[in-house]
Amino acid sequence: FFFPPLSLLYKSTIIANSSSPTMPSIVICWKNFSYALIAVVLFAASHAKAFTQLKFSSRSPFTKSCQRNSQATPELEMAEGGSQTSSPFVIALTREEGKNDKLRKALLSNERIERISDSSGLPAQIHELPCIEHADGPDTKKLSPTLASSRFDYVAITSPEAAKVLASAWIEAGRPKLGMVAAVGKATQETLKELGIDVVFVPSKATAATLVKELPLSDVAVDEGRPTSVFYPASAKAQDTLQNGLEERGFTVLRLNTYDTVPASWNADQILLAQSATMACFASPSAVKAWLKNTAELETPRALACCIGETSASACRKNQWEENNIFYPEKPGVDGWAIAVADALEFLAR
Repeated sequence: FFFPPLSLLYKSTIIANSSSPTMPSIVICWKNFSYALIAVVLFAASHAKAFTQLKFSSRSPFTKSCQRNSQATPELEMAEGGSQTSSPFVIALTREEGKNDKLRKALLSNERIERISDSSGLPAQIHELPCIEHADGPDTKKLSPTLASSRFDYVAITSPEAAKVLASAWIEAGRPKLGMVAAVGKATQETLKELGIDVVFVPSKATAATLVKELPLSDVAVDEGRPTSVFYPASAKAQDTLQNGLEERGFTVLRLNTYDTVPASWNADQILLAQSATMACFASPSAVKAWLKNTAELETPRALACCIGETSASACRKNQWEENNIFYPEKPGVDGWAIAVADALEFLAR
């Protein structure tokens, strides 16, 4: 018999039919029959469980890993066998892990993107694929003592990450009085506000160059007959645009490199996601450089560059992106960034 317990059941039945019709024999045979029946049930149940486990564990391990690492939106579907669904509309969000939510929401609510996807029958696939990570800068330990011991007319903050680093050191120093805080743009202003720091100045355009042109002199400094002082806690990789421009205008600037940006390390699944990307969203020159470093060995065309503003777009030009493959808004910001992605999507859909 295929099931071993059925053999025992069969034998018990034969014994019951062939034994002498005495009461002890019948009792023993029925006892054997009961044991055999229980064994059949338990055996069948254990094999059914094993079969069920085998069936559900056959899902591709690549699929699980890819979904975990890419944090894909619900529109993204993975094909059986670990390969991605083919689509010309694959968007990579390259900010640090956990900082892509605002852009993702803007993309999902953009009517043009929805319309293009509907007309083509191909939904836009969105992946979080961080290009950079933050680390301490060479002047990180100097930040809290400087805030505690020095006074400045302005504190200039040029990114949300710089805002977080400043706020952490400010709290560590006992929340000393800060000078007037200037933020380069709306996102940085909102981050500072969330961290309990008021902003008194935001330029008309979210670039360091515009901040340099528009930052007013301090009335107190003018009355005292001295230069307006600016404290600039920055990324170690930030360009010299702000301090050089302000110094040319007569400001005195103290810059501390309080944090650094380093390329994120990608695993094999993330490299495959990058290989499938047709659009990459950049928020900084560091992200552009990290993308190029991590995709240098890929034999695929470069993704279209969707930049938050002209600073990142300029970094793409310097790294040999073709001009018609770079998309960015005239005024930096998440809303304009989403429009730039829609422009790129429309370009691909032609």
